[in-house]
Amino acid sequence: MDKIMNETFLHYVWFGKLFSLEQQTTDGQKVEIIDIGHLNTDAGPDVFNSKIKIGDTLWAGNVEFHSSANDWQQHHHSADKAYDSVILHVVIKEGKEVFRSNKTVVPQMVIKYPKHIEEQFLTLSLPFVECAKQLIECQVDNLEDIFEKLVTERLESKSASIEKLLAQTSGDWEQAFYVTTARCFGFGTNSDAFERLARNLPQNILAKQKDNLLQIEALLFGVAGFLDNEVEEDYFKALQTEYQYLSHKYALKSIDKTLWKFLRLRPANFPTIRIAQFAALVKKSSKLFSKIIEQKHLKSLLTYFDCEPSEYWQGHYLFGKQSVERTKKLSKSSINVILINSVVPFLYCYGKNFNLPEYQSFALGLLKKIPEETNHITKGFSLLGIVPTSSFDSQALTELKTKYCDRKDCFKCNNKYGFAKFKI
Repeated sequence: MDKIMNETFLHYVWFGKLFSLEQQTTDGQKVEIIDIGHLNTDAGPDVFNSKIKIGDTLWAGNVEFHSSANDWQQHHHSADKAYDSVILHVVIKEGKEVFRSNKTVVPQMVIKYPKHIEEQFLTLSLPFVECAKQLIECQVDNLEDIFEKLVTERLESKSASIEKLLAQTSGDWEQAFYVTTARCFGFGTNSDAFERLARNLPQNILAKQKDNLLQIEALLFGVAGFLDNEVEEDYFKALQTEYQYLSHKYALKSIDKTLWKFLRLRPANFPTIRIAQFAALVKKSSKLFSKIIEQKHLKSLLTYFDCEPSEYWQGHYLFGKQSVERTKKLSKSSINVILINSVVPFLYCYGKNFNLPEYQSFALGLLKKIPEETNHITKGFSLLGIVPTSSFDSQALTELKTKYCDRKDCFKCNNKYGFAKFKI
């Protein structure tokens, strides 16, 4: 039963309000959970806008879940200002005292719940994969070897997709990488719109304006369709003026602005902010891929994608609507998404195409250094006792789930990887 004691289980207990009414912090203060808050599906604390009374004080803020209290430090939350808003750290296993970035202590609670909830949760979770029950009861051997094969299979598949894109761009690695990276800036919700933007605005046109950020922004926001209306601001009018000239010069056409989605996105994820960040990246180098293959370390890649939009966007999320001044750099978790889904596959494909195995090794090594992804797949496998510790592991599990488990292809899985041997 210990294998189900994880953050997925905590979500189940918390949002199902299945916890006991009598709760207290690890230092003995009474805890009254007045409003459980809302699930955060993006980066940052697990729960937004909770109301919790701790002792005699009513707090409003965010809640973070961990299996063990020590995970707070392991995940570097004490150095991340995004977690300064946490008012309660909810855990299953007690551990060390935890702190915010300003060194203040975060109240911590070992959650209490009826023990039958564990069995109930386990039963509900069984359909995740066909061999779920057997995976919980058995130990899977040679996970490292299995993950190596799964990741290689996944990168080979992504390489095939890149080669198709290269065929469409007449073998232009810069354009292909630019399109793929732009798609990543959509972070799922706006990926299709970002790809349309990149295809309508070729990389070589942006390269001609590489020394002028305003012109780069004008081209991106103009082709994205955001400059069609009227906003009484000097910055907006300057973008319009530049785009009117450049769109005529390069015969550019805007995409439909309705393709962009804002609903249920946090303001920091608005496509306007992502476009401004992408413009800052383009300004760094007109030939993105050439710069990427020059990098030799994860640290240098993280620095390269450390993009901060222009001054206007520090005080805006949308055109014409002032907001509180706030730095809007790409977060480290966002950069990791781009590295996993664009940089790593391209390095692997480049090494494969030009018989340069060092690039393939570098790509695989990056995955082992980038933290694991958190999504329904990794949470599902964690429930079954297979807990990823890097993006190498989470990419392997994604390949397993999407290419075998979801397709009920147990026979192939058994022959290749042996997971399905547990299936009755």
